[in-house]
Amino acid sequence: MIGSTLLFLCLLMSGTFAENSTEAGRFVIEHPTLRNLGFEWQIQGDANRNATVAVQFRKAGESDWREALPLVRIGGENIFRRRENLDYTVPEGFAGSILNLEPGTEYECRFQMADPDGLTGETLQTVTVKTRSEPQPFANGRTLHVYPVDHDGPRQEPSFTSLLQAYYGAGLGDWSVVWERRAQPGDTIVMHAGIYRNERLNYVDPQMTPFDGTMSLTLKGTAEKPITIKSAGDGEVVFDGAGNHRLFDVMASRHHIFDGLTIRNTDVGIFAGQKEVLGAVGLTVKNCRFENVGFGVWTEYAGSSDFYIADNLFLGRDDRFRLIGWTGPLWASAGSYGSHLLTSYYAIKVYGPGHVIAHNAIAYFHDGIGISTYGTPPEDPDQRASSIDIYNNDLHLFNDDFIETDGGVHNVRVMNNRGVNAAHGGYSAQPVFGGPVYFIGNLLYHVPSGVAFKFSAKPAGLFVYHNTIIAEQVIKDPSSNMHYRNNLFLGRDTPDRGIMSWPNATSSFSSDYNGFRPNKGVAKQYNWLAPAAGATIYEPQPGDWQSFATLAEFRAATSQEMHGIEVDFDDFENLSPPDPSSRHAVYHSTDFSFRLKADSRAVDAGVVIPTVNDNFVGKAPDLGALEVGAPATTWGPRWLKGQPFYR
Repeated sequence: MIGSTLLFLCLLMSGTFAENSTEAGRFVIEHPTLRNLGFEWQIQGDANRNATVAVQFRKAGESDWREALPLVRIGGENIFRRRENLDYTVPEGFAGSILNLEPGTEYECRFQMADPDGLTGETLQTVTVKTRSEPQPFANGRTLHVYPVDHDGPRQEPSFTSLLQAYYGAGLGDWSVVWERRAQPGDTIVMHAGIYRNERLNYVDPQMTPFDGTMSLTLKGTAEKPITIKSAGDGEVVFDGAGNHRLFDVMASRHHIFDGLTIRNTDVGIFAGQKEVLGAVGLTVKNCRFENVGFGVWTEYAGSSDFYIADNLFLGRDDRFRLIGWTGPLWASAGSYGSHLLTSYYAIKVYGPGHVIAHNAIAYFHDGIGISTYGTPPEDPDQRASSIDIYNNDLHLFNDDFIETDGGVHNVRVMNNRGVNAAHGGYSAQPVFGGPVYFIGNLLYHVPSGVAFKFSAKPAGLFVYHNTIIAEQVIKDPSSNMHYRNNLFLGRDTPDRGIMSWPNATSSFSSDYNGFRPNKGVAKQYNWLAPAAGATIYEPQPGDWQSFATLAEFRAATSQEMHGIEVDFDDFENLSPPDPSSRHAVYHSTDFSFRLKADSRAVDAGVVIPTVNDNFVGKAPDLGALEVGAPATTWGPRWLKGQPFYR
């Protein structure tokens, strides 16, 4: 007893006990989305990183608690990029999500911190949080009708001949900025069928957008009473920018809904925020069609929040018949067709918290969907790119990447997307500032670079579950806190390229229950980088890597993939690999089935992950994105009903 007391006092005096014990700090509830909830918990101490946070939840009014994924221990990971002078260390804490919830539902959530070295502060948090519902027009507001200038039929009153006339009461020429009769929160502006084409070089442009052709919408709705601009349903409503730069500028707006419109012939369809200037809040864009645009919806502002961008079709200006990457003096050649021109950049790009980007169909852009590569995150959690959902999008033919989470901070959820044809990378995190970022249930086909997941610039906090990847994963840049479960990686027999690389910057990593199809004739199939416990490798040397010809050799040397298996294309209903000799080829998702055969070796070969695969069919979850016997997945706009959008 005396010896134990002396040891305790010695540890206390040396600071070892205080460093290893955990002091609970501020608990943060992130912006809810429709399907997920995100949380952060700041701490001090826990130098030996053995503290944990268990998570349970239940619907309000229910008695039984359900298990969720534990919060992820973050902190100390270094994210740097010399060329941009970026050098960021993740603060100490925990972060994580409760996944796959019901919209518009109240949940009670319980978080219990534990540390065998001791705890101080409030170590049990119980909070009630409600998921969001899809934004809808206010049922009891005014209805304002807009008809094209050349409309000569009957009209519903009150009626107007341009959007800005209904929105502001604006006039022609110099009078276009006299806003004496503004729309009110809760108003719905109903656009009737026709073409609303800007004549920006006409001093008395009927659309009231002289010189620049931009409609600047600055009014303030509320969450309960949004300002809605929607199609009347009597035919297509076309806003034609006639080649201008920005068609809609909404960065000063709050709670606007765009519904059922076509936006075309403009560089930027909807500009929603400029970094360190101003940004929209509560923007909804749904059931719209963007065509011949350079950018669909775009904000870089940290205070932009709670966007809902869903069920839209985005068609860019880039090459539709060949996959062309980009190059320059700092990069190697992009192939026989050289470098593409930046005629279309992103379909959707956001920063700030609480955004939902779901069920969109996107084709012919440089990148599909992205978080702004913002740099060092703001200290205020309400100004960070956190609690962002990107799911069930259908992505076809990009000159760079499908989805980029590159500026994400905490609780970014990339789930159930389908991507086919990307020249440089599939699903990107370069970098992520602590995470977690969840890549769950995504499909990928034809990424000739061999970079299925573009994990570079030292990202931290990557959780990769249940993806079906028809490409190699050969990234060499180290990542921190990276974990793989229940994925399928199938190689294309690309010469001199292995199927999988794990570049771990720290000793926090894991990989198990994954399936691999090695490339034939390649000796270095499985490539491994990992530091010793407590060490880091951010700038690896060639001698730091280990390579293995077989999964069995890899397993024996690393103790990873203890339940991993090897698979092949005959495990699928109808799937063949892309031709590795045809990097510019274009493939179509409708020509393949990514579903496993019922007797595939990948069926029932996975592990249960709470809130991720609770509804599995059979003895255990299947590997890959699509569970045998589960309901069919819908990608892209639900109004398209699965029809091809890119042909």
